[in-house]
Amino acid sequence: MLDTTLYPMKFLPLFKNKVWGGNRIKTLGFDYDPLPNCGELWVLSSVEGNESVIANGFLANNTVNEAIEIYMGELLGERNYDHFGPQFPLLIKLIDAADRLSIQVHPDDKLAFERGMDNGKTEMWYIIEADKGAEIVDGFAAKTTPEQYQQALADGTFEQLLHIEHPAAGDVLFIPAGRVHAIGKGILLAEIQQSSDCTYRIYDYNRPDTDGRLRELHTAEALAAIDFGPTKDGKTHYTARAGATTRLAQCPYFTTSVIPLQKPIRKSLAKLDSFVVYLCVEGIGAVKTLDQVVPVHAGECVLVPAVADDVELFCEGPAKFLEIYADPDQWVDNGRSHNADRDWLATFVGDSNPDEYADDDEDDDYVDPDSEDFLDNLTLKDFFSSDN
Repeated sequence: MLDTTLYPMKFLPLFKNKVWGGNRIKTLGFDYDPLPNCGELWVLSSVEGNESVIANGFLANNTVNEAIEIYMGELLGERNYDHFGPQFPLLIKLIDAADRLSIQVHPDDKLAFERGMDNGKTEMWYIIEADKGAEIVDGFAAKTTPEQYQQALADGTFEQLLHIEHPAAGDVLFIPAGRVHAIGKGILLAEIQQSSDCTYRIYDYNRPDTDGRLRELHTAEALAAIDFGPTKDGKTHYTARAGATTRLAQCPYFTTSVIPLQKPIRKSLAKLDSFVVYLCVEGIGAVKTLDQVVPVHAGECVLVPAVADDVELFCEGPAKFLEIYADPDQWVDNGRSHNADRDWLATFVGDSNPDEYADDDEDDDYVDPDSEDFLDNLTLKDFFSSDN
């Protein structure tokens, strides 16, 4: 009989050819032929038309959203499922910029809702590689008025208004909705964001697309989305230790930490009412949970279901993981909760408030594990076999 117990999931990559894309992603072990380049590797997505397909286990060939429809809170976390509904709430990418990306901005939730979109887009970047002298546009250098912004676009001086960061490997930049931004030439990064593909392109250096036409700009649509305040220092300052979980970003949409590994560790997830994604950004490793082991290399991720009480992370030599989840305690009321999706259930039990069926007594505070709890006698090769 088929075992339908939830397990850690791996996904088929989605490759995107871009006018600015490069070929660094191929050096991580991916084959995207016949595409001439891969500007974006969508690691985990529920965006319509680009849903990630499960690559392992009995759910293989199903999309992540199809798995959520079946397992609901067991996969996402009960409170996450009530909040987000049957859709994975994050989009995780690798971006390889061999040339400058367009300067752009994303709407926040309020503006997105007003314009008929499901949600806005707040994101963060973890820099995997950066050429010397590489640049990132991160907001305005000084407070700017809408009139100054429009005049600079008209007279060709727009770039002079912008705040520029010079990234290095390991740098982190948090990009809230409304911040004007762009990835510069010579950068490979991991991007974690709300599940949205909405982008307002403001400025594109008069560059033609792959068909030889200038790409569409959205300067009018962008005006209401832009935060015209200045950015002084857009980088997140942190110190990471091997085997420890170091917080990089926390917001209503995602919490992201970095875990450098030199030997295996075990982490408790019992008090976390959420799925957890482990994205490998350096080296070779494996994720063990729910009695299954999934090997990964840089650029691959594993989705750990919310029902998992613990996880073990392994490495073959030095490796690095990003740990990503949605913390229900960080939410803000955006008026678009999916609690009402379950109102029909309440009618059968004589109560119109489905929230009462949630486990409200659960302590959802996340406690980092003891970083000294290493599995010293285990090595990665013990878990790599034809069965995995």
